[in-house]
Amino acid sequence: MTELGWKSVGLLELTALPSIDKERWVSWVREPDALLVNGGDALYLCHWMRESGLADLFPSLRDTVYVGLSAGSMVLTPRIGEEFVGWKPPTGDDSTLGVVDFSIFPHLGSPDCPENTMAAAERWATKIESPAYAIDTQTASR
Repeated sequence: MTELGWKSVGLLELTALPSIDKERWVSWVREPDALLVNGGDALYLCHWMRESGLADLFPSLRDTVYVGLSAGSMVLTPRIGEEFVGWKPPTGDDSTLGVVDFSIFPHLGSPDCPENTMAAAERWATKIESPAYAIDTQTASR
């Protein structure tokens, strides 16, 4: 993500934010034109977005572009589906932030994720209770 020609890139470690005065780091989130959020485990990312207070800022970031990769995009959905649960959050379920009203099955047809087939996406979609989209690694949502 850092090789895309951005003017500057900063790093925000969500697990450290609860130990930093919120007045200090909130400006770091409000000032940029875009927030780049990488992948990993969507539920772990969701947990720390909530714990840190970052998730609470999303409604006020109307002019900020959110760029999420893999779990970074899944975390904005209402649910990820049991197929993508790795880390078990304290809530014990697969709910995420619900910023958007659809769920995402990522990496469709990717050689790096051979299990992410259209058949698997169709099975996954039958269990999701909101609109659901299977997307490949080149697809973006706006």
